[in-house]
Amino acid sequence: MIPADPGPGAPPALRPLLAAMLDALRALEAPAAPMPAATCLRADLPPAAAWPWRMILVRDLGVLAHSDGVRWIRHDTGQEI
Repeated sequence: MIPADPGPGAPPALRPLLAAMLDALRALEAPAAPMPAATCLRADLPPAAAWPWRMILVRDLGVLAHSDGVRWIRHDTGQEI
């Protein structure tokens, strides 16, 4: 659970920054709109193990792919990239 505010013990000079950080975390936790997918070229795909259970748009293939923690899987065919 993300706190409602930085709390009474937060230094006054840091309160605006901490409040902005909390707002950003809340937006990530419950987005109000769809978020853009990360994109890259096939040759630039990061290691699938570094992005387990994440999605990416492979621009040169024109497909979404997800990492199963071992490999990148195309969403159009289910095949490994």
